[in-house]
Amino acid sequence: MNDLIANEPQIRLFAFFSILAIMIVWQVVKPRRAYQKPLQEKAKRWTSHALMMVVSTLLIRLTLPFSAAAFALYIADNNLALFGFSLPLIIGVILLDCLIYWQHRIFHKVPILWRLHRVHHSDETLDVTSAIRFHPIEIFLSMLIKFVAIWMFGLSAATVIIFEIILNGMAMFNHSNARIPADNILRLIFVTPDMHRVHHSVYGNETNSNYGFNMSIWDRIFASYIAQPKDGHDAMTIGLKEYPGGESGLKGLLEMPFKR
Repeated sequence: MNDLIANEPQIRLFAFFSILAIMIVWQVVKPRRAYQKPLQEKAKRWTSHALMMVVSTLLIRLTLPFSAAAFALYIADNNLALFGFSLPLIIGVILLDCLIYWQHRIFHKVPILWRLHRVHHSDETLDVTSAIRFHPIEIFLSMLIKFVAIWMFGLSAATVIIFEIILNGMAMFNHSNARIPADNILRLIFVTPDMHRVHHSVYGNETNSNYGFNMSIWDRIFASYIAQPKDGHDAMTIGLKEYPGGESGLKGLLEMPFKR
């Protein structure tokens, strides 16, 4: 297990860049929607999104003494789990997936949290890099929520690492502009790009739907599922009405939660 913790950065980086490369190629070869904005704007978005991820990573490294997986190992080694037991790996992954669903839903409902999350929704062009367009403070809060879940349920380091890889990979998959075959079948289990795209609609009822990132079952169980956008995938408008034109600069994205 110590080897797993020691190699966590390499494992996660390999998984991240492998999935990123696959989805970039996929959405170029088989795009779902035409890209309307000039190439210069696309490059600016991608650069800002990458820098947002760098800032988020630095914030986590500078403010937290260890990673979520290292925290899980510490809890296990010292028998500190709140309920006195450790959930099996598969159950732990499912629990975390449900937790992320509710975290996402709460960030839509609580005004101060929505200020952070609207950074993600202000993007008017959905592609694989949209998966890393999150404000650093939202990433920090999300990590704290995972720490609480690890402490409460005694989640193992392996559970945390596997879940993080799944979460990051599925976020890139379902935010991509890739055309997915057999979408209606695949979405019975997983959140697909067409399913998640509805969530990025400018219509409020569609924005407040399809909160899941990995398993699609949560939206069906908790009555937040919308199958298709009202305007259709090709004609639908992505983004937020209060941010016409979207925001693609790093400075604007970082300042957005603090402006009216």
